[in-house]
Amino acid sequence: MVSFGRVITAMIVPFQEDGNVNYAMVEQLAAHLVEQGSDGILVCGTTGESPTLTWQEEHELFRVVQQAVAPGAKVLVGTGSNSTAEAIAATQKAAKLGIDGTLQVVPYYNKPPQAGLYEHFRAIARACPDLPLMLYNIPGRTSVNLQPETVARLAEIENIVAIKEASGNLDIASEIRAQTPSSFAIYSGDDSLTLPLLAVGAVGVVSVASHLVGSQLQQMIQEFEAGKIETAREIHLKLLPLFKTLFCTTSPIPVKAALKLQGWAVGGVRPPLCEMPEELQKTLKSVLNSLSLI
Repeated sequence: MVSFGRVITAMIVPFQEDGNVNYAMVEQLAAHLVEQGSDGILVCGTTGESPTLTWQEEHELFRVVQQAVAPGAKVLVGTGSNSTAEAIAATQKAAKLGIDGTLQVVPYYNKPPQAGLYEHFRAIARACPDLPLMLYNIPGRTSVNLQPETVARLAEIENIVAIKEASGNLDIASEIRAQTPSSFAIYSGDDSLTLPLLAVGAVGVVSVASHLVGSQLQQMIQEFEAGKIETAREIHLKLLPLFKTLFCTTSPIPVKAALKLQGWAVGGVRPPLCEMPEELQKTLKSVLNSLSLI
């Protein structure tokens, strides 16, 4: 059974003032995240601004993060695409680095039907049979929902081992759990739904908030697993304002702003994303202060 751990940080990508990737800061931040409770690092997911990274930048990010955290933490890499051939090529190249797994997003914009989604993911899995694959369902960004029945069929493929479920729908997660074996791991794709999803069979979270509260997320999940539900709920409710504030505008804009407030030189975001308005910055500062994060 493949295990990626409980808390996987969907890591931001620091940029220099000229907009180029700051690989030295990438290395420092990745190591820090593991020290602060992350079992794994996801490189070049949505939070990593993958739409505006080149394949060359992404491959170098994979290499740098793996050097920074392996073997102490798992390294997963986003190599998905809305082109099956492109996703296969990127995944095969990444696999040569010896990474622990790959995140494959539902193809976006071209809106494939469920049969097309099944064939897409099966083709990637078959092209890289020794590499564990995590599906990524986020219909708010892709416009297509990966249905539980399709997930169940895909879970029968040996190296499709997990899903990052970010539909925001607890019923979908419940149906996936009911239709897949216990060895198939469900991860919350939303920090605020981690605790509710644990109750219906998830094993952890692919998190944005773990940039700031990784150890507290670890504690929440471990308390839940130990049957200390009230303690887990207290942690969830304490962190809920942070979860919400980190998505008050398009991610990763808020989490990058939060890291900068903590003193991390992570730079800005690449266009067409933009900096946070001053009013939202004030709200963010207030929440971070209330949790003693700045």
